Amino acid sequence: MTAFRAAFARRQAQEVLELPEFPGVFAVRSAEYDRSEEHNQLIVEGPGTDPAALPGLAARWLGPRDRYRVTVLDQESGGRAAPVLAAAGWERQGEVILTCSTDGCTHPEPAAKPVELDEVRDAVLRQQREWIEDEELARQLTDRRAARLRGAGRVHFLAVRTPTGEVAAWSDLYLEPSARLAQLEDLVTGSRHRGAGHGDTLLATGLALAAEAGIPRLFLLADAVGWPRAWYGRRGFAEIGRGHSFYGR
Repeated sequence: MTAFRAAFARRQAQEVLELPEFPGVFAVRSAEYDRSEEHNQLIVEGPGTDPAALPGLAARWLGPRDRYRVTVLDQESGGRAAPVLAAAGWERQGEVILTCSTDGCTHPEPAAKPVELDEVRDAVLRQQREWIEDEELARQLTDRRAARLRGAGRVHFLAVRTPTGEVAAWSDLYLEPSARLAQLEDLVTGSRHRGAGHGDTLLATGLALAAEAGIPRLFLLADAVGWPRAWYGRRGFAEIGRGHSFYGR
């Protein structure tokens, strides 16, 4: 899963900068989405890097930014980096990796449907504008989904619609059958449509599509302290690992 996440970041980036003097560390940059920290960050894929070097590497390879992001995919490296970066004034956001078996999973009725990106854009942008006042940032966080089409062997944008056809909820599904991996991300129900079970529909559809692709388990990421972790836990997802993202100026 760590290797898949690193490959996904490389594939969707406009520019990948390998750091030969720091094996297992690389930078991704995308001028098209320069406000997206996901697409402009330093990524630590494996162990062995001195965490004290990370702020300097981020500044050097990412250029001037309001805030830098360093994602440490390796669990042990993230644990070692946490106190060092905290002492340097960086903030940490922990994440848990949750998985669930796809064995016996079938499509719910009604099921979510794969859609084209432009079919969900208005709904996603409307939700981003509720969360974020900055119009340009909201636009980039919406449109950056196009880059994710390059991230995996098969990428689906799933949507649940109301009886009148309005997009009520959405998520991304990444399938990599050759690696027997599936990832579900960015599961969101629009503010006006919550409490109707749309999240369960998206989750069940993702599991069913992964099962149809011959993938035995689906994984996703959740904030280590946020409510979604418990929500997924009640639906059969179990924690198998942790990662860390660090933010500094």
